[in-house]
Amino acid sequence: MEKKNVRVMAIGAHPDDVEFMCSGTLKLLKERGYEIHICVISNGDLGSSVMGPEEIMKVRRQEAMKAASLLEAEFYPLEERDFQIEFDDKTKKKVTEIIRKVDPIIVFTHQHEDYVVDHEVTSRLVRLGCFAASIPNYFTGSDQKQKIILDVPHLYYWSPLEGRNIYGDFVEKRIHIDITKTIDFKVEMLSCHKSQSEWMAELGMEKYISGMKKTAKKYGEVSGFNYAEGFTQHVATGYPEENILKDILGDVMKE
Repeated sequence: MEKKNVRVMAIGAHPDDVEFMCSGTLKLLKERGYEIHICVISNGDLGSSVMGPEEIMKVRRQEAMKAASLLEAEFYPLEERDFQIEFDDKTKKKVTEIIRKVDPIIVFTHQHEDYVVDHEVTSRLVRLGCFAASIPNYFTGSDQKQKIILDVPHLYYWSPLEGRNIYGDFVEKRIHIDITKTIDFKVEMLSCHKSQSEWMAELGMEKYISGMKKTAKKYGEVSGFNYAEGFTQHVATGYPEENILKDILGDVMKE
């Protein structure tokens, strides 16, 4: 009998994006027997006003690894630079190769339109990578070449920060996961990123933890939960159309 695929992958542009936007759902999936894999495209080298690029990227790597360890997740840094994530041949192949390595059944990432262009480019890279990973003639040229995946993963886009698009309008999502029981865990994961909490405070932005809770509360209000994470599934030709999250988390989900 073929072994069931229980690998779930979350791919964010920066070291704290996954924690902000889908860690509550990842915790629920972990509790139901799924393996968690977290990939970060950029090393976060611009994320400080007091540390230089080399220093802050080391700090952020350690923070991200600590957060991932709370889920017993495998962590994959792709080592691009902030504001230098490109939808180019090199990066397409790097993202495709890491998806082939993990061979996930579910992938979460940014939506195509978001407040940071790095997020938008990452979304496109992941969309392409999920499909390209199954194409035999798509060669990455990697020294550690992985086998092609047999099945394109179920791809989901998480909500933008604060639930707002670049025009300030609320972004509706088609799938809402009740994370009320995992909101404290989400806080714990996000709290690992101490350097970013301090930096955002310096910039006068919404407080780190309260900003995350504000987003979760907004999606909770529209779905009838206390706190929720919102997602939209990519169901275009070539991608799975059945909502596998409904099969796994149907008791804590609303569409």
